[in-house]
Amino acid sequence: MKCTPVNPWNWSLKLGYNQAEIIDGPSRQLIVAGQTAVDGNGVPQHIGDMRGQIGLALDNLEAVLVGADMDLSNIIKLGVYVTDVDDALKNFDLMGMRFGPFKCAPPMTLLGVTRLAIPGLLFEIEATAAT
Repeated sequence: MKCTPVNPWNWSLKLGYNQAEIIDGPSRQLIVAGQTAVDGNGVPQHIGDMRGQIGLALDNLEAVLVGADMDLSNIIKLGVYVTDVDDALKNFDLMGMRFGPFKCAPPMTLLGVTRLAIPGLLFEIEATAAT
């Protein structure tokens, strides 16, 4: 699979994502449900702590990817849902720390929502990955 970024302007690169990517030759796709800051039993963790929730949600996303013999470099699109956009953006350096080593900046949408499915959750991330 070859990913070619499409960025008619570069402001989004500072936020860690490309405007679009051309994906050539994917042979296998993985659609990942929204991952949140829950433990192995589905119990919310890091209540009231956006940074802690982002970190654990990314850990959970990576665990799903590993289960499919993939890693963050395979992600071709992200959807992020947060209950506080400003608080999430203050902690988005975590996204760069995770995706940066893979040189991966998938197109992403960030949406502010009133709440997530489980009370206490602040951050949810869904992904599409391909090989």
